Amino acid sequence: MGEELAHKLVDLKVSPVSVMVKERLEEFKLLSTLGEDLWFSELCYCLLTANSSAKKCMEIQEKMGNGFATLPQEELSAKLRELGYRFYNKRAEYIMAARVHTPGLKERINSLAKKDTRNAREWLVENVLGMGYKEASHFLRNVGYTDVAILDRHILRTMAENNMIPEMPKSLNRVQYLTHENLLRLVAFRFKMSLAALDLYLWYLKTGKVLK
Repeated sequence: MGEELAHKLVDLKVSPVSVMVKERLEEFKLLSTLGEDLWFSELCYCLLTANSSAKKCMEIQEKMGNGFATLPQEELSAKLRELGYRFYNKRAEYIMAARVHTPGLKERINSLAKKDTRNAREWLVENVLGMGYKEASHFLRNVGYTDVAILDRHILRTMAENNMIPEMPKSLNRVQYLTHENLLRLVAFRFKMSLAALDLYLWYLKTGKVLK
């Protein structure tokens, strides 16, 4: 890892940004205690974020209300389109398919993650249509799990720019994802922070924002 990035992380940990990061992590911790309807909404939000703006998806999630769980597929697709979402038909399909997992979702995830969060991630990838390792990690982070990495384009670009990986990958298979995640795990250990906190700091360096 480049020393320039190391210095930036040290500086961020003692800057006002650290307060924003702590507040965001507290929000994730709070969501972990809430009901399955909110967990499902967060699952749908993470399904939407693939190849889309996180900020835009947050706006859609807020405006959608309980529509993720209640609207028929055609109405859900139309609503997503109305709200300016690009992949409205495909994501409506994914959300409809995800509804089958709503009963018991929270209990299942917590049970699988009890020994290792990655167990829950494997289940999400294998069972939730449209959910890859990035989206599954995103969901788990947003419901309070702090030990998985969200390898989106901002994080991967930062890794490439700081010689942690040879180049910005176009896609990642399972082995590549886990290998890159382990590199970030070493960075998080070095700076005495969780992977969830590291993600927020690295995202801030690229975007100037601390989002979810």
